[in-house]
Amino acid sequence: MAQTKTCSPTCQSFKCVKNSAFYRRDTVWCRWTDDACNVANCTYALCVKRRLLPRGICGETVKRKTVEKAPEEVIGESIKLRGKALRKIGDREIF
Repeated sequence: MAQTKTCSPTCQSFKCVKNSAFYRRDTVWCRWTDDACNVANCTYALCVKRRLLPRGICGETVKRKTVEKAPEEVIGESIKLRGKALRKIGDREIF
């Protein structure tokens, strides 16, 4: 994944849940840890667009992979019913 980028606290979508992040000269500091803000290890880091992935990776830089499957693979085996479910639905097998 050469295209992925890590999330930075200078991003407009970044938010600290504890409201501890503030700008100190050229870096973003955390009042909670009294250290530079590290998105990858912080449990209070949040993306407003809900794109923050584990280990601090920005979800907007990741390309999605889709896989085509045959309908038979998706449906699978039929489920056999008995008892109350059989009386409600009326069929012995559900696809």
